[in-house]
Amino acid sequence: MDDRIRAAFDAIHAEEALKEHTKAALAARQRPAVRRRRLAPLLACLALVVALLGGGGWLWFTPTASVSVDINPSLELRLNRFSRVVAVEGANADGQALAQELDLRFLDCAAALEAILSSDTVSALLAQDSALTIAVSGQDEAQCQDLLTQAQHCTAGQENAHCFSASSREHDEAHQAGLTLGKYRAYLALHDLDPTVTPEEVQTLTMAEIRDRIQALGGTLPTGSGEHGQTQAGHHGQGHHSE
Repeated sequence: MDDRIRAAFDAIHAEEALKEHTKAALAARQRPAVRRRRLAPLLACLALVVALLGGGGWLWFTPTASVSVDINPSLELRLNRFSRVVAVEGANADGQALAQELDLRFLDCAAALEAILSSDTVSALLAQDSALTIAVSGQDEAQCQDLLTQAQHCTAGQENAHCFSASSREHDEAHQAGLTLGKYRAYLALHDLDPTVTPEEVQTLTMAEIRDRIQALGGTLPTGSGEHGQTQAGHHGQGHHSE
């Protein structure tokens, strides 16, 4: 009798052990599938990042427009199609120092200009009524118009601020002369009055000094209009406008 009871209990334990073994085997098979389901969102995000960096990253880092700022520091902002700063280049020693001082990369144009104008160096010069020129160039007319509007808003209230846009061709000519677009436009005006002046000489001058030399010869610092036909009045009292 005891042997029969013991055999029955052994059979029950064996069945339970078989069940547990079966559950363990099934769970082991399911774990990889569960892990795959849990990893799927992460893998999708990684795939998106790789796609952006590999296939679409060039859209973000490719400059499509430039904005040069000249007062005494001279520097140029290069912006992508989203009007975000992707590169900053100082065009003279003061400009290089300012570019290193300010963290402008990936800011939108307006924020970058505000940071430049509110810096200690530039704000002190503006307080002394120094001449400021902001020049926009690029191949996308709509983007250039938007950037010009942002520049005008940032300089509202600055009596000696000049904002204009110009063609990509003029931008290239300015670079060939070793000048930013704003200084190149001023150089052309001064050269018309004094043919002996050179780009190298103008490169060392502040915008106020160029303005004073032009005025001494009976001219005026150009506000001009470029390929896109925009210009800004030389004095805020006359208003910011487009021709």
